[in-house]
Amino acid sequence: MSATETQSVPIPLPGYDRSGLTAGIMHIGVGNFHRAHQAAVIDELLEKGLARDFAICGVGVLPGDRHMRDILRDQDGLYLLELRHPDGRREQRIIGSIVDYLYLPDDPEAVVEKMAGVSTRIVSLTITEGGYKTDFTTNTFDAADAEVRRDLEHPEHPGTVFGLIVEALARRRAAGRVPFTVLSCDNLPMNGEVTRNALVSFAALRDQELARWIDEEVAFPNSMVDRITPATTDRDREYVRDRLGVEDAWPVAAEPFFQWVVEDSFTAGRPPFEQTDVQIVDDVAPYELMKLRLLNGSHQALAYFGALAGHEFVEEAMADEDLVRFLERYMSEVLPTVPAVPGIDLREYRRVLLERFSNPAIRDTLARLCADSSNRIPKFVVPSILENRAAGRPVEFGAAVLASWARYAIGVDESGGPIHVVDVNGAERRRAAERERSDAGAFLRDTRMFGALASDRDFVDAFHRLFISICDDGARATYQRLAGTSPSGEGD
Repeated sequence: MSATETQSVPIPLPGYDRSGLTAGIMHIGVGNFHRAHQAAVIDELLEKGLARDFAICGVGVLPGDRHMRDILRDQDGLYLLELRHPDGRREQRIIGSIVDYLYLPDDPEAVVEKMAGVSTRIVSLTITEGGYKTDFTTNTFDAADAEVRRDLEHPEHPGTVFGLIVEALARRRAAGRVPFTVLSCDNLPMNGEVTRNALVSFAALRDQELARWIDEEVAFPNSMVDRITPATTDRDREYVRDRLGVEDAWPVAAEPFFQWVVEDSFTAGRPPFEQTDVQIVDDVAPYELMKLRLLNGSHQALAYFGALAGHEFVEEAMADEDLVRFLERYMSEVLPTVPAVPGIDLREYRRVLLERFSNPAIRDTLARLCADSSNRIPKFVVPSILENRAAGRPVEFGAAVLASWARYAIGVDESGGPIHVVDVNGAERRRAAERERSDAGAFLRDTRMFGALASDRDFVDAFHRLFISICDDGARATYQRLAGTSPSGEGD
């Protein structure tokens, strides 16, 4: 990474001596979100002369991580982070907290040994919801997964996240060392408990005593993370090069809003997070539920309807007043399922969400929000529907979100063009959606995703009616009717 002669603005470089840092954190899954969030926090602490034993060693496990390995190694771990404000202001700085990067397929033994070493105090994760190999309806780890079985047969040469962490913990246990903390930074309800369950379940398949030790001795703090961070585009790279004079093959752009709420439970120490905007609390659950149901759920409410209506970017969808009205009504329907959150005005939180979604500088795509729906919808949307149904409250807007996903899952837009659906269960979801027209409720019959909704006749009828409306009348006409803004005068 380098600055060119065309550099027109000074970009702050790390003001600390990186040569004397110790990588006390090994982070698996270094992507844009991690680099805009956790890595930025550690960088801030390092600038204050703190946390010098908690620099970051990135770890790649998947084939797609090879590209990140190459770029970070070429750039000595440095990259540009740009915060984009709604009023057009942009703040840039060079992040220096990532001091090493290891790619597991290159040398599994080297990664295990570093993780097992005494200097590693936290192993953190952003491996996406699907990376936990867990059925979230039953909270059951997929012991039959082919990669899991391979790691159980060759524990000393792991190829998965769970094989790697368990082997490293086994070596620390054998050496009599304090275990490191395992810290999930993924968008999952009670992500620490999910991680504990997956890791202990994997360990139990290998060694019951090891599994018991991990369950009793390793800390798995729950955390809630929030900062909208879009994918890097060629346009971003060109802007950084041509306007800022910085050569960076993978810069990161993000919104200025930041929230990270962490349960104070660590086995081998932690950085002084309270010296930043990180909130250290005893109970993450209220913050997490607020974010999952209001932010993440609202993203899904916006995504499919917006994409089907022809919008490409989130801010374009937010310029559609009818769609925003629909979104506001969805939030109102969900709000009774969100309990009070210490220090948070939930109505103000909703207002800020709409402001954040409307930020024209982020250029977040609806396609990103539509991706991985089979993992997102069961956690972000379905729980609030189930809770509202149990309480006898309305669920029409939740049903509409599921119906919009079903229509999107067919993979054909309203002009007959193809939709590139990114979903591990995309083919199965498409077949279910195609059956829905003639078989009401076909899309909802996977209880792993929808729980008891498939057997709820009234809900199935409402969902099916909305699905047919989107298919026959179009997404725009449907959300206009729901928002009470349709030219026919239906609604309010």
